[in-house]
Amino acid sequence: MAALLEMRGITKVFPGVRALDNVTLTVEPGEIHAICGENGAGKSTLMKVLSGIYPHGSYEGEIIYDGAMLANRSIRDSEAKGIIIIHQELALVPLLSIAENLFLGNEVAGKSSIGRGVISWPETFQKTEQLLAKVGLSDAPTTKVEKLGVGKQQLIEIAKALAKNVRLLILDEPTAALQENDSQKLLDLLLELKAQGVTSIIISHKLNEINRVADRVTVIRDGASISTLDKADITEDRIIRDMVGRDMANRYPARTPNVGEVLLEVQNWNVWHPEQAGRQMIKNVALNLRKGEIVGIAGLMGTGRTELAMSLFGRSYGKNISGHVKMAGRAVDCSTVSSAIAAGLSYVTEDRKSLGLVLDEPIARNITLANLEGISTRGVLDARRETQVADSYRTQLAIRTPNVFQKVVNLSGGNQQKVVLSKWLFTDPQVLILDEPTRGIDVGAKFEIYSIMNDLADQGRGVLMISSEMPELLGMCDRIYVMNEGAIVGELTRAEASQEKIMALILKGKEPHSKNVGENARKTKGRAA
Repeated sequence: MAALLEMRGITKVFPGVRALDNVTLTVEPGEIHAICGENGAGKSTLMKVLSGIYPHGSYEGEIIYDGAMLANRSIRDSEAKGIIIIHQELALVPLLSIAENLFLGNEVAGKSSIGRGVISWPETFQKTEQLLAKVGLSDAPTTKVEKLGVGKQQLIEIAKALAKNVRLLILDEPTAALQENDSQKLLDLLLELKAQGVTSIIISHKLNEINRVADRVTVIRDGASISTLDKADITEDRIIRDMVGRDMANRYPARTPNVGEVLLEVQNWNVWHPEQAGRQMIKNVALNLRKGEIVGIAGLMGTGRTELAMSLFGRSYGKNISGHVKMAGRAVDCSTVSSAIAAGLSYVTEDRKSLGLVLDEPIARNITLANLEGISTRGVLDARRETQVADSYRTQLAIRTPNVFQKVVNLSGGNQQKVVLSKWLFTDPQVLILDEPTRGIDVGAKFEIYSIMNDLADQGRGVLMISSEMPELLGMCDRIYVMNEGAIVGELTRAEASQEKIMALILKGKEPHSKNVGENARKTKGRAA
């Protein structure tokens, strides 16, 4: 059987950077083909070439699709041939309905007496219901997208592709922002589409998901195609070796905890929804964090983990907030972001692109943005000092960039995350709250972020980590708090913790917080020793 797609010798050069170097990719009809590689390896660039975002003539090499030469001048050209790309940052319009989003730019025109080109809403709604049924959704076509969770929005993007008669579906990190249940639904849908004859290319860092659905895997490293593995040869160890160019026997760096006195203490913390009166988001939370300790917060998406973190950091979320925060035994004011920073708190957001970085600004400006006083003299910014500080963090955190004057938007996800960490380290925090610190970054960059976390703990700082990946929490944390419906429902030491125990606590849900929660914190130092 002839291949559906052949990309031969694809080379793409940006000013000063060879993003793709003679890449070859072959995709068979009806298969799910995974593409793996570290951040910055060239995976998304290759798919942008294929989908017409980088038009024919802007790259070297040739693309054969369905037996004919492909020369897309725009994304419309590729969509007309059934090649549809779904980006990691979803391209839906929040204030429009599901139906309007599905057919935006592809409107259903009826035979109206008013004239040709008038949208037929009855037909639009009918087709929307049919498409939603195909992806397993029962929401009304008139529902605004902003009312839906990320999991449903991802399925709507696939329904939108089906509306365009997709033949080759490209998904860039489709499950990066999804909790496990939603991820499984999406993967099941890909398998259903495969049975219907739709070919898929999936870019993912989640190797367990690749193992589950992929027929073949192509690994890209430093802009070059390294290997293509058949189903029988796909193993996580082999993929990692080809991705990073070395074996990684341990996913988490070794660390001997040296846990000290209580550093952060939160008592009776309550937070209400900023817009929905009567809805309590955080319910009487009590937790503590010691010097040199990494503590995790586990829970399903929507259980209040991020709301807790943001409310602690300068009341960035919520209203009618009550409770007490102590640092090293002394009550501190965390009512504003500036007062939280002054108290020794920092918060690395889960949404680094929208909330953590100014993408069109250089690395140096992003690193110093939260502590401009640190590079100022009598209120005047010192550009030389800013460069020195940024260069220092570039070296310490191994940010891969030619210089600190590069715009952050041009960095890989892992390097962007290091810039965010650098920004908050420059405020000299005692407690770092890390919200999904490794989301959307590859296994090699994850190891580097983990190593940075360990270094911070070794310096006597406290790290509070929110993560949806339970293996990550189990591999990194000295203790784990479990949240459900805005409350802490349990606490486990490293020795006690397991995925089964965490899920059991989550499923207990509404049962009162154990009287023993907090006792583990007092035992941690002895057990760690």
